[in-house]
Amino acid sequence: MVHAKHLIAVIDEPGQERDALAEAVTCDGMSVFATDDIAMLPRRTALIVAHARAVPRQNWSQLARRLPTLVVSDSRQDADLIKAVDVGLVDYIVHPLRHTELLRRMIRKAIELHQLSEERERDRERLTELNESLETHLALLRMDQQSGSHIQRRLLPSRPKMLNDVSFDYWFAPSLYLSGDFLDYQAYNERYSAFYFADVSGHGASSAFVTVLLKYLCNRWLSEWDGEHPETLAPNWLAALNRELQGTDIGKHATLFVGIIDHETHYLHYSLGAQLPMPLLVAEGTLQRLPGEGMPVGLFPDVEYPALGWPLPPDFRLWLCSDGVLECLPGVTLDARLKELEQLASTSVSLEQLRERLALGHVACSKEEVAKAEASADRDALPDDLTIMMVSGFGHAD
Repeated sequence: MVHAKHLIAVIDEPGQERDALAEAVTCDGMSVFATDDIAMLPRRTALIVAHARAVPRQNWSQLARRLPTLVVSDSRQDADLIKAVDVGLVDYIVHPLRHTELLRRMIRKAIELHQLSEERERDRERLTELNESLETHLALLRMDQQSGSHIQRRLLPSRPKMLNDVSFDYWFAPSLYLSGDFLDYQAYNERYSAFYFADVSGHGASSAFVTVLLKYLCNRWLSEWDGEHPETLAPNWLAALNRELQGTDIGKHATLFVGIIDHETHYLHYSLGAQLPMPLLVAEGTLQRLPGEGMPVGLFPDVEYPALGWPLPPDFRLWLCSDGVLECLPGVTLDARLKELEQLASTSVSLEQLRERLALGHVACSKEEVAKAEASADRDALPDDLTIMMVSGFGHAD
């Protein structure tokens, strides 16, 4: 492949010295165009070699803006040479005909540097365009995430809420906009109320879609329940949800706690799937973890979930937390953090109190706080989705 020669424009007054200068520049890879008029420069000129005497002082800046230019002179004391250097021309050489090889090397280096400069400028323009495109896409994504966040929050139940003689309340804080945490509570009739607490693997849009599925399935299964055998509702619910998630083939699983409160007998029927931290029951000044264990939901096929139960005293608090709470606790080991959570839960009588003790008072909770945080460019993201739920009773009146 034959590469085109670089065209070098030699600007000097006509005569033997210009011809000698043009001949000195001519070599492999370079061709020469000699002129005494700046306006006559060809469009494909790569570099200018200009004699200080041939260019008026007021034209040096024009050359500097147009093309890389080397200035040659017969004297270091040439005032025009000093002016040319001052306006930013790339280099100069005195007595060029005595240093022809140096002149050629300087020309090659100047052309190389100019090409690199042009490439950098093209790269900068491309990066600017890409950054503008990226900012546009990020803005659209942020709007979609914010819209999804508003929809997800509307799917959550109102808080706090009384169901018969039991109070339900929660605190919900996604790591950014959309959350993999979700919960719900509903009264089936005057005797039974049902609730669940879920933590879908990961966070963001894909995990939030699963929480929408949870809401739909919860409503469907409660509407199909006949009110008999409450001890079987929670394990059957988890088994059916496990099949649903397996069938969607989206690679998501969840940890869940599902509870059915019998308000007549003051009894909690429940089942769980790998819930961590375990539900904490505070009653009569003592705290204990509700017993039981189960497999994650949506991870393994044909899983049977346990049918568990526990009597509820007249005055109790049941705490449910997503594993994001562990990021807010001191301690190196998991056991140390769980013990710290138990200590805080045992002495907290409200969500606000536990929130303050976890040093989470600054995190947005209400709709107004969330809207303000989402509008802020410097919004701090939590390390993980974080949700806390408190169920308390039976000393409440409807």
